[in-house]
Amino acid sequence: MQGVTSTAPQPDQPTRVDLADVTPPIALGPLDGRYRGAVAPLVDHLSEAALNRARIHVEVEWLITLCNGTAGNGTAGDGTTEAPGAVVPGAPTLTDAEIAYLRRIPATFGADEIAELAEIERETVHDVKAVEYFIKRRIATAPDELGDTNLPAASELVHFACTSEDVNNLSYALMVRGAVVDVWLPAAEGLADQLAEMAREHADVPMLSRTHGQPATPTTMGKELAVLTHRLRRQLRRVTGAEFLGKLNGATGTYGAHTVAVPDADWPAVSRGFVEHLGLTWNPLTTQIESHDWQAEVYADMARFNRILHNLATDVWTYISLGFFTQIPVAGATGSSTMPHKVNPIRFENAEANLEISCSLLDTLSATLVTSRLQRDLTDSTTQRNIGPAFGHSLLAIDNVRRGLKALAVNADLMADDLDHNWEVLGEPVQSAMRAASVAGVEGMENPYERLKELTRGQRVDATRMREFVGTLGLPDDVAARLAELTPAAYTGIAARLVEDYLD
Repeated sequence: MQGVTSTAPQPDQPTRVDLADVTPPIALGPLDGRYRGAVAPLVDHLSEAALNRARIHVEVEWLITLCNGTAGNGTAGDGTTEAPGAVVPGAPTLTDAEIAYLRRIPATFGADEIAELAEIERETVHDVKAVEYFIKRRIATAPDELGDTNLPAASELVHFACTSEDVNNLSYALMVRGAVVDVWLPAAEGLADQLAEMAREHADVPMLSRTHGQPATPTTMGKELAVLTHRLRRQLRRVTGAEFLGKLNGATGTYGAHTVAVPDADWPAVSRGFVEHLGLTWNPLTTQIESHDWQAEVYADMARFNRILHNLATDVWTYISLGFFTQIPVAGATGSSTMPHKVNPIRFENAEANLEISCSLLDTLSATLVTSRLQRDLTDSTTQRNIGPAFGHSLLAIDNVRRGLKALAVNADLMADDLDHNWEVLGEPVQSAMRAASVAGVEGMENPYERLKELTRGQRVDATRMREFVGTLGLPDDVAARLAELTPAAYTGIAARLVEDYLD
């Protein structure tokens, strides 16, 4: 029976290097390897290190809130007495210097701190608990920097009354918001702006349309690009208006530990103030987890943008194959390993594949995250760690499309020749003019559609034959003159005006 071939070294063969042991480590996936340059900005928002930094930020701001009130910015002079705004009675009021010290903990979270936190997590075998201990270490050493301080007295307020999901949901909301606002949206809007500029530049360049792949009513290249721009921008407006929700209400969303420990506090008000202080929208009703519905909404809008961009990539690819676009060769680049003449549309093909991968991940995120068994299960924990790849493949596709568009030139001469070989497309305006004349009482306009169908369907019609046909119809002089001057290249309606008037 045949089995799997062994990868063990064969006699007289050298021992193969195990790539898993190479340092620095080799990336398993292309986003952290081959395509790192295009997606690197997302690391600051959606990496595991970014998650831990966000957790530290949330924990620090929660500590400041418990000591100094919801706004988290007030002090009481020397910090030795209870602050009027303190949420927890007896909590020390933090001075400006102490608050600044705490906020430097996430701000300075770098390579050494990442390694230290990983070491703590190996002991705790719990990522959020490791963050708590990491902050407490910093608080314990605070006197070395601050001198006489009461900050260590606030140490037990780190992670006070929190379940891990109180910290995690807020961290992910901050991370996703940052990735959307600071990285993905600027790139996507830049692409839409680039496309809009191309649409305006070519607004009046006539082009034969192809519906069902067949010659159809002419349009302009700019108008077709404007349609795609308009579609993309509509989705971008939806993403721009997205809400990023958060909650802080305990293990099952009841403020159970909060109200037992500090019964006189208005915990929903404290929670709302804290969440909004972070720049997020407060979710008042949850189980142990924030329901993630907002994430599903954002990812669905991003996926829809991806799919429209995929439509753009396939259309541009087709226009290149028709010769309507020519690609500007890159000096030194190779299109084919065997055919020297080729300039392949690789940017658009790469974009197609990455958009499909991104949509698959975004769809899975949307479908998975809205469901949690009863009050909590952990499916969302692993799922959310794939937000980065979902964004990354979309960002990579955007980058490829932008590069591809930059290397295109419109071949207006070929497009004009294509139009001149398809005079049969004027069958539409001729029969429409006959219909209008019939309504106006002109005789001899019977069966206009059928007469043009007989003339044009499945047949090539040149300028001479079309004009001879129009001349035999008995149309009013002004209509006949208008049709006599009409050419396929001139039959673009108000396409250019639509670009000018409606491309936002």
